[in-house]
Order: sequence, then C-alpha cells, then structure tokens
Amino acid sequence: MIKRVSLLFGLLLSYGSFGQYAGSETDFRSPLDIPLILSGTFGELRSNHFHSGIDIKTQQRQGLPVFSIGGGTVSRIKISHWGYGKVLYISHPNGYTSVYAHLQKFGPKIEKYVKELQYKKQKYELEVFPEFGVLPVNEGDTIAYSGNTGGSSGPHLHFEIRNALDEKPTNPLLYGLEVRDATNPVISGLYAYPLTDQAQVNQNGKRTELRFKRQTDGSFLADTVMASGSIGFGIKTYDRQDMAANKNGVYQVIQKVNGKTYTDLDFDAFSFGETRYINTLIDYPYYARYQDRIQKCFRIPGNKLSLYNTLFNEGAIDITSGAEYLVEMEISDLAGNQTLLRIPVIGKELPVLETEIPEKTPFFVFAGKPASFDLEGAQVYFPADSFYQDTYLNLDSDSTVIQIHEPTVPVHRNFTLTFDVAHLPQGGRERYFIARLDESDRPQFQKTYRRGDTFTARSRSLGRYTLALDTVPPVIRPKNFKAKQWLTNYRYLSLRISDDLSGISSYSATLNGRWILMEYEPKTQTLTYNFDDQIVDQQQCDLEIEVTDNVGNTEVLTIPFFKR
Repeated sequence: MIKRVSLLFGLLLSYGSFGQYAGSETDFRSPLDIPLILSGTFGELRSNHFHSGIDIKTQQRQGLPVFSIGGGTVSRIKISHWGYGKVLYISHPNGYTSVYAHLQKFGPKIEKYVKELQYKKQKYELEVFPEFGVLPVNEGDTIAYSGNTGGSSGPHLHFEIRNALDEKPTNPLLYGLEVRDATNPVISGLYAYPLTDQAQVNQNGKRTELRFKRQTDGSFLADTVMASGSIGFGIKTYDRQDMAANKNGVYQVIQKVNGKTYTDLDFDAFSFGETRYINTLIDYPYYARYQDRIQKCFRIPGNKLSLYNTLFNEGAIDITSGAEYLVEMEISDLAGNQTLLRIPVIGKELPVLETEIPEKTPFFVFAGKPASFDLEGAQVYFPADSFYQDTYLNLDSDSTVIQIHEPTVPVHRNFTLTFDVAHLPQGGRERYFIARLDESDRPQFQKTYRRGDTFTARSRSLGRYTLALDTVPPVIRPKNFKAKQWLTNYRYLSLRISDDLSGISSYSATLNGRWILMEYEPKTQTLTYNFDDQIVDQQQCDLEIEVTDNVGNTEVLTIPFFKR
C-alpha cells in the first residue's frame, strides 16, 4: 500500500505589510472573475506527463484580468518561447505557491520590473527569483492578463497550487474553487490483459477489448469473461464538467474484486520527478499507435508512481479454474459523481487461440543496467533505467539512416546517439546536424554537440535518425508595415520569421542602433515590438533584425520607416 500524499498546512512566514489572507487555510479566491469552466483537469493524462494544474477557459479571449488568489509575494517569474510561456509564481504565507501560466502580460508593477530586466540583459527569455517582499501582492490584486503564450494551443489560464516545501503540485479544486459539475465520468473502453504466458482471456493471450452495456440503474455491465491465470484490466475514461464539452481527466479509479479493493488511485497530488512514469500507467504501445490512452488498473514493473492509496497484488487478479469473480470499476470525479462498471469473470482453462510472441534480437537491454551498441557509423548508449522493463531492441543502420527500435516503446531517460562524421568535409561541417525522421521522413532538429570527428545528440524518442544539412538562412518579412512607410499611429511592429529546416535559434533587433525588446511567438512565427517600450526620438528610423538558425545560418534585414 502506498500512502496518500497529505495536504500540508502551517508554513507561516513573516508577512509584514502584505494583505492578510482571509478565510480558512485551504480556501483561496478564484484567479478569474468569470465562471470557472475547465478545458483540463488536474492529473489529466498528457503526453509523457500528468497535467499539473487546471486549465480555465477564458471565453476564447486574451487579456482577461488575472487575480492573486491570496496575499503573498512574487517568488518567481519566467518567460520562455515554449512551455508555460509567461508564467508567474506567488508564495503565500500558508505554505502554498500559486502558479499562473500562458499569460499575455503581467500587471503594471510586475511588467515594469520584468521589462527593466529584459532591457538590462538584452534578452526576451527570462527567469528571475525576486527577493522576498520586493513584489508583494494582496488577495484580489490584478497580477497579470490571460493569454496564449508558450505551448498553449488556445487562450486559457493554466493554474496550479503547489506545496511550497516540496514543490509538489496539488489539485486546485481541493481549495474552495467552484466548478459546476453534475456530470458522471464516462467509460469509453474496457480491456483485459493476460499478465503471464500461461494466462488467457476469452482464449486470447494478448490485450482483449471487452463489450459492456448500460443498465437500467445507470451502471454498466460487461459481457462475462472466461479467463485463467493472472489477468488485469484497463479502461478508457474521461470526465466532463458542466457547460463544457471537453473530455477531461477523472479524479479517482477504484478496482474491487469480490468486494475487496485491489486498486485505489486518485489525483490529489504528485511530484514532478515521477510524472514521466505516466508511461507505465497507460498502455503505451496502444497510445503510440492510436493516440488514445488506456489506463491500467494493475501496476507493471518499473511503475514508481505514488498515486495509489491501495494496491493489492499489484492490481492483478489471479483466476482459479471453477471460481467466479465480480470485478467492479468505480470511476469518480472530485464533485462526487460516479460511474460503476461490473465485470463478471469465470475461471476456466481454455486453449489460447491468439497470443503475442515478443521478437528476440541480438540487442537486449536490462532495465536497471546501462547498455551500449555499435552500429555502422554510429553508436547508441542507454543509461541504466532508460527502459521500464527488460527489452529486446531492433537496431539497424545503412549508409544514411540509423534505426533505433520503434517509437511504440517509451524511454524514461535520455539515451545518447553518436555519429562518426569523419567522412564529412571539414569546411561546412558545422551546417550538418543530427535529425530524427518523422513519419513523413521530415528531419526534426536535435540539439547536436560537435567534437572532432563525432556528432552527438541526446533524446528520449526511439525511431530513425540521420545527418541533415542546412545551408539556407532564415527568412524575415514585415507583417503589418512596409519599408519607408509612415507609422505615426502604430502601436506595434510585427514581422514573420521562419526557417525551412533546423529552426530558429536566436534573434535580436535594434532601432536606430539601440537594442529593443522583440517578443517571439513561435506558434505564429511572429516577432512583435511595442512602441511603448522605448521612445522613438527620431522621425526617420532604421529597424535592423538579425535571425540565426540552429546551425548558424544568419539573415539580417534593415527596414527604414518614419514616425512622429
């Protein structure tokens, strides 16, 4: 049994002149003054991670005021092109940190503080940890405006509450935030897994989909299963809150066998250090093939998740011939809505008609040990614990492409791929890079380290790799203005920058010889300069943009314009 992560209270800090936090230790005000409608829930199953907060819809708009949920001090500010984009962290005196991400911009006082640092460092991307009390906030202060920066796929506010002692994200809906939810979770798929070579489900030795039907009492009943040996179950499930059609994550999954709890898993809290182990909770080969997630109710070797409150026999069910079992799946959301699925199982020895025989290759990796393999013109090194279980690998190479197994297998730690580049000409070698080929054979840039006659890259994605050559510089084009145009009433300048292969590495801009802050939005390939950032003290202006790609190709564009 793995203990539930308890909520922590009482880390009381000296609060000085900051506004006192009103209400109980566990209740905060809302970060937005609109009804909270969620497009993502805490713990939701995402690519290689659990969702660490809630995603709040912002009515398909940007620029909504974002409020501090309680008194405190700004403890961290980060601005990046991807990830959380513009994100703000506020430490509160009750031992929690609130996080506000994908912001359009910060509140006036914080924005001024950030801009001064950006101009001082002459850099858009920034991470700073203000000293305690430098940027105090009261409950309800406008600290930012909602946006769509970073890896966001649409306007929303990503919001978290973390335990300040260990930085564990906790479920924000445990802190008094109101989200209307009268809708039961949905079960969209049910699967059975024979867990040993001797086990079978309905004469099948591999994953088997099971049918189920809704009953008059609202519960669901699966067709009777004939099985033997050690088996496990997995489900596809999601939850919906009121006023939204989004398929969000559920809060709790309980599996019972003849009334005994075998598995009890919920999403109260988790650590960032364990989040990649999501790949052991889901059926990863199924996800890699169909982009849909089956959540397993049993634990496989390599699963180190702390989400389980109860885990009997690793969630596996040992079926005895002639015995009968009733397996019950209880799926719940945090509002208490529940969906029940019953699975009758009869123990019966049957011949296996279909099974999966793992392919054995010369390349075998023990999960807990490092492994290195020499290929034609390349070498691949896997550190210990790269894989969740012992694995046979398909490795191959020809004159141009290195095959490193298949992307249907998850990798937990970065492996190292090294290419011998002695055959490449010394002149121009710096324009080559290691690339991963996608399904359409398009090269995807991998950060490449060059040393002598070797190129090295690190990755956690299996698949095909090659050396690619990029000799074409980036392209720079104005979007909302033209050269020699009068821009008297313009609030901002907008340009599009793009690169055909290795991707944008860096950019910089000057206006009449002085560095200016350009905000880069990689999703739209847009650079933006706000005229409010720096006074234009000349009627005739020269804007110079320099953009460099990941292998050093550089493009410079100078554009004159006029402004009063």
